[in-house]
Amino acid sequence: MPPRTLRNALIRALTVLVMAAVGSTAAVVVGAAPAHADGCYTWTRNLSTGTSGEDVRQLQIRVAGWPGYGGFITIDGVFGQQTHDAVVRFQSAYGLGADGIAGAQTYSKIYSLQDDDCTPVHFAYSELNTCNSTWAGGNVSAATAKANALKVMWRLEALRHALGDQPIRVTSGFRSQACNAAVGGASDSQHLYGNSADLGAGSHTLCTMAKEARYHGFNGILGPGYPDHSDHVHADIRASRLWSASQCF
Repeated sequence: MPPRTLRNALIRALTVLVMAAVGSTAAVVVGAAPAHADGCYTWTRNLSTGTSGEDVRQLQIRVAGWPGYGGFITIDGVFGQQTHDAVVRFQSAYGLGADGIAGAQTYSKIYSLQDDDCTPVHFAYSELNTCNSTWAGGNVSAATAKANALKVMWRLEALRHALGDQPIRVTSGFRSQACNAAVGGASDSQHLYGNSADLGAGSHTLCTMAKEARYHGFNGILGPGYPDHSDHVHADIRASRLWSASQCF
């Protein structure tokens, strides 16, 4: 038997013996193996309350859609109570052990939910920008507008999952000043910052989406009953809260 084949056979035999000896404990060890990412981002350590860094910031972007009713997570790279609670809700939503510690299982789920460009699998930059593919011409730099749109998309992914994983139709996202003026948008519209998405009726009614959006990190929610919003729900991540959809809530 060639040396490599013999070595592999010995490894398999040893594995069987160890699993038989320690039972379920072996399964736990195997299951705890480090998760490997796609082409976007790889976490290399467990994160919990008190940790900080770029890896925390990347985590916050992906769990910011799970802050609870009226909650909002600041993407600052500091793992505080809000981040802990959002991780717990994310874990619960996807059937994971809800301990508030981001580790291999949490990362594996995130990896399964994102594409190589960091966008969630059910949304794309093209959906959030039908106006100007360069992301230029708004009220912030192109890079900032695109980064803001990514934060919006992860909140939309949370909203989509909470509503039974049925498609959500995005009708408008980032707008340059020219595009915003052409559609009659407000001069300080959140669309100019890449901070918002307009949602059209489809799998869900407008009011269903407006009501559920209150649980998923949207400080701005404008829907039926608000002027010029009878045919869509506007959801954004502005700094202060503005919820107005009198026909819904």
